[in-house]
Amino acid sequence: MTAISKPAPAPVAERRPRESWGDTLRRSRSGLLFMAPAAILVVAFFFIPVIIIIGLSATDMSSATGFQKWQWIGAQNYQRMIGNPQAAYITWNTIKYVVLTLSLFNIGMALVVALLSTHIPRRAGFVFRALWLLPRITPSVVYIMMWKYIAADAPYGILNAQIFGPLGMETTNWIPAQPWVFVVLTNGFIGASFGMVIFTSAIESIPRDYMIAALVDGCSLWQRIRYVILPMIRWPLLFVTTYQTLSLLTSFEGILLLTDGQFNTEVWSLWAYHRALNNYIGNFQWGFGAALATVLVVVGIVMAIIYMRYFQFNALIQEPKIEAL
Repeated sequence: MTAISKPAPAPVAERRPRESWGDTLRRSRSGLLFMAPAAILVVAFFFIPVIIIIGLSATDMSSATGFQKWQWIGAQNYQRMIGNPQAAYITWNTIKYVVLTLSLFNIGMALVVALLSTHIPRRAGFVFRALWLLPRITPSVVYIMMWKYIAADAPYGILNAQIFGPLGMETTNWIPAQPWVFVVLTNGFIGASFGMVIFTSAIESIPRDYMIAALVDGCSLWQRIRYVILPMIRWPLLFVTTYQTLSLLTSFEGILLLTDGQFNTEVWSLWAYHRALNNYIGNFQWGFGAALATVLVVVGIVMAIIYMRYFQFNALIQEPKIEAL
């Protein structure tokens, strides 16, 4: 009988020695050098100011104490904040402002405009997007004054003099009557343009083979959006949602120019500005304003972490795995 030969054992792959920190740094030296300017700017203009604000929030520094007679008071500013009767309604105003503006305009309208302008002829889509950029490139004072004249009472207001008046409808100064409508509109039209640019670029970068395959399979427009476009632009969605949430939490310029916090439109960032830098009393409470700003920093960090977990940030940045057979 012929002996059956056993197959040769598979060669054992040699284990590479573990790379040291020095080797890792030398290998990534070029990348670190390119990142150094941005890292220096982030440290100088973000981390150091945040540390200063946190330290300032633990003092009683104000225009009454000056820069020499202030004292460390620990968490007393935060205790004052919790016990302040304005804190509850200002918190609710901030949540309402961020949620409505973000969902209706900064994400919702931006995505709608991006989808519409990428499904029409290219030149027409370019003109359409350029019109949506006008609110962002218009100076803030001019932009808000335009809205004030739109909402003013007759005979100056465009809504009252040109639309409601001729129709026999009630005319009034609409900003005091409906302040939150105009707060959301004025800030929303500006925010929608940013997301529109990001989403448009992301949609146009999707390989056309995917869209053609969806059409061949008989997908409707909504199915293409739901199962092809939205999954392919998860990274831009994460970026715009996170960036615009942080922007809305800390921005108050539009509300300051439109209402200055009157008509129950005071939000958290405007409250911090009024307490620390601009109020009718004349006592600028820098320590208390810094405590209010610190709360916004903490809330922004928490929201960014929640968004990264929801959009599965780790899965978005991991390297593709290729299995060799």
